[in-house]
This record gives sequence, C-alpha cells and structure tokens, in this order.
Amino acid sequence: MGSIEGIMTGFQVAFSMQGILYVLIGVFVGTFIGMMPGLGPISAIAVMIPVTFGMDPTSALVMMAGVYYGAIFGGSTSSILLNAPGVSGTVATSFDGYPMAQQGKAGKALAIAAISSFVGGTVSVVLLMLLAPVLSSVAISFGPPAYFALMFMGLTAITSLSEGSTIKALISAVVGFMVVTIGIDAQTGTQRFTFGNVNLLEGLDFLVIALGLFALAEVCSLVINRKDLSMENAHKLGSLRITKKEFEEMSGPMTRQSFLGFILGVLPGAGATIASFIAYITEKKIAKHPEEFGKGSIKGVAAPETANNAATSGAFVPLLSLGIPGSGTTAVMLGAFLVLGVQPGPLLMTDRPEIFWGIIASMYIGNVFLLILNLPLIPYIAKVLKIPRPLLISLVIMFSIIGVYAISFNTFDLYMLLLFGVVGFIMRLYAFPAPPFILAFILGGMMEQAFRQSLTISNGSLSIFVQEPIALTLLIIAFLSFIFPLIKLLRKRRV
Repeated sequence: MGSIEGIMTGFQVAFSMQGILYVLIGVFVGTFIGMMPGLGPISAIAVMIPVTFGMDPTSALVMMAGVYYGAIFGGSTSSILLNAPGVSGTVATSFDGYPMAQQGKAGKALAIAAISSFVGGTVSVVLLMLLAPVLSSVAISFGPPAYFALMFMGLTAITSLSEGSTIKALISAVVGFMVVTIGIDAQTGTQRFTFGNVNLLEGLDFLVIALGLFALAEVCSLVINRKDLSMENAHKLGSLRITKKEFEEMSGPMTRQSFLGFILGVLPGAGATIASFIAYITEKKIAKHPEEFGKGSIKGVAAPETANNAATSGAFVPLLSLGIPGSGTTAVMLGAFLVLGVQPGPLLMTDRPEIFWGIIASMYIGNVFLLILNLPLIPYIAKVLKIPRPLLISLVIMFSIIGVYAISFNTFDLYMLLLFGVVGFIMRLYAFPAPPFILAFILGGMMEQAFRQSLTISNGSLSIFVQEPIALTLLIIAFLSFIFPLIKLLRKRRV
C-alpha cells in the first residue's frame, strides 16, 4: 500500500463515527487530566490502558493518542493560572503565562496557549504525514555524542533564563545538577548525596522539584504578600480577544517553533520538554525586546506552547516507524501497543496501515476538537482565579500534595516537597532564578547518560565530540550561544 492509499485509509478510520467519538473522548479526558497539577500524560495513558481491554486496537490507540496530546494541551492551564506546572513540557509556559495572569490577562494567556497549541499540533501532523518514513532514518543517526551536544546546547539557556545576575543563574543551575544526581548511580551502583537515607536511593521525582520550586514558593509569596493590592489583578480574567497586532506578534514564533518543535520531537529522548525550553530561549535571543520575556510576553507563551504540541506529534515518528519510545509518555504508549497486540516498528505501516495512518489522521480532528473545547471554556476555566485567596492557596497545597503522593505513596516525598517549597521561596527572596535550576534538573540526567555512553564508545576519548559532525556543529552553536550574551553584557558595562 502506497502513502496516498495509506493516508486515505487513515482518514476513513478517523472520520468514521467510531473514530470521531474516540478522539473526542481521548482529548476531553486528556485535557481534564492535564489540567490537574501532578497528573500528566503518563498517568493519563497508564490509567486508560485497563479501560481499553477488549476494544478494537485501532480505536483504543486513537483514543490514547488523543489523551496524550490532550494532556499536553491542558497542562498549560495550571501553569498559567496557578504557576503549578504538572508536566515538565509546560514549565516554560509558566515563565510568561503566570505573569500575564497576575497582570489580569489570564484569559488572553489561555487563548494564546490554545491557538498556539492548535497551530503547533496541526503543522506537526502535516509534517508527520509527509515526512514520517524519511525522518525515522534521520532520527536513528543521532548517536550519544550528538545527544550530549544537544543537551549541552539546551543548557546555554541558563544565560537567557537569568533576569538578573548570571552568576546567580549559574549557581542555581549547579544546584539543579547536584539534585538530579541524588540516588544510586545506574552505571556504577555508587550512592550519591543519599546520606544513608534509603528514601533517596531512587532520586527525586521531577514533580517534587517543580511543584516545590514553583507552586509552594508561590503559595509562600501569596501568604506573605496577602495585603499587596497590586496582586488584586491576579483575580481578573481580562479580555480573551487577541488583536491583529498581537496575532502578528504570535505568528512568527508559531511558524518557527512548529517546525523546530516537530524536529526535536522526532529525536528519541528529546520530546516536548526540551522543545519548549529551546523554543523559549530561541525566541528570547532573537526578540527585539528580550527584556519583556519573563514579565508577561506574548511570544513567551506562544513559543513554548507551539513547540511542546508540535513535539508531541513528532514523538510518534520514532514510536510508529521504529518502535522506539522517544520519551516516558511514549514508552507507556509502547506498552499500550503491546498490550493490544500491536507491534510498532518498520512493518506497522505495511502490516497495519489502518493503525499507522489512523492515528496520524485522527490528530487532525483531535487538534480541532481541542481548540473548540478549550476556547469557549476559557471563561469557566479561569474562574479558578475568582476563588478567594485563602481557598485557592489551600487548593494549590492540596493538589500539590495529592500529585506528589500519588506517584510514590511515600510520605518522605511530601517532606521533600515542603523542603523545595522553602528553597524556592528563599531563592525568590534573594533573586536566584528558578528556571535554570529546573532546566539543569531536567537535562542533567539525560546529559550525563549521553556523556557516559559517548566515552564508553570512544574508550574514554573526548575527541568523539569533535569527530562527529552533528555533535561538533551543535557544540559550536552552544558555545556561541553561551558566550555572546556575556560579551554583550561586558560591552554594556564598559559603555
């Protein structure tokens, strides 16, 4: 069966009554679960696996794909309204989304997120349909040295994510690196920073760090500044209307980050998180007014939201074409495929075209449903801001505790949540930026693994990073990206 026939088969599956119904159920459930801090796409898909027992594999997988991109779509809501990113892919959205909510523009921030997500998701589905077979072979050419260089390039964001002192941003990133090394070293079995505590042997979960540094630190700030009248704007929804000028401002990031997000999503191991951070950094670096980022910039919301949704579709390339999960969520999706008796890989396109193309075609409908569902619901979703502050604080604390406890059922994680809440608040007090901390925490583990694999391949020689063209190119870009802002800063000081 050729690609054209396969696409037509996919549309037959997606546009059947059964296909439309399951896509609608998937995106609705995904959006709802994604809005809950602590319940990301992994939890959503894991919960759906038992529900799909006995279902037709095509319908079941179309529904679970809908849950996946619906959860990423919905994850931005808690980031914007509560500064509580439950999914790592929406952390970058909170950098400007939450300041917009504080300025009384929560409705506009949610509308920008919805439109950007729709554009990113739709463009990436078109690219997925056209390029999936070709890109799967490109993706496997990325070896450990190239991955290390890609992660290293992501870390150059530290200079971009620091609003004040670069030194403080670097200190914050170093602490983030140290925290991610807590636990047993997977290669040598050595315990690192565990201090003999068995609860630390498996390390700390992302959610403990993210909810502590962002949500609980915000709670502390709300409690201490409860008499601050300037924070009253945070209760206002504001207008949902996006003006022509604002749409033009969004159009550049949406166009660029749709393609960049898709490409990063295709790379196994990269995914929505790295795509959203790199999108945010890229837009800040090329912006005429980079000082607006972090203070409620429209581009700062549009770029990461476009990229994380584009990466979500891109992540299906290695999963469907090679049978390789590119992220934790697609790993759970792979499990769902196997449970339903479907083996993803090079033969899926020819052996089960209705599944391969049906999932891809269903994403067109899914993205339209997400936009239709979310835009009219924004005024109702944003009513969370009208909740009295004492009650809102209580709800944020409750959702944070439930989200963390539901992962491990370990009370020790709750103490860690409290600890990182205090750490996050102290960092705010002394102007240490939290984004470099969370970026180093997210990238640190993957970067260390890629570095070790590279050295193992080269028998300990660092020359492997300059011998591989992709790695060398990325390292040069990373070096230039890191050094230019510092040179610019030094020149400013001299003037």
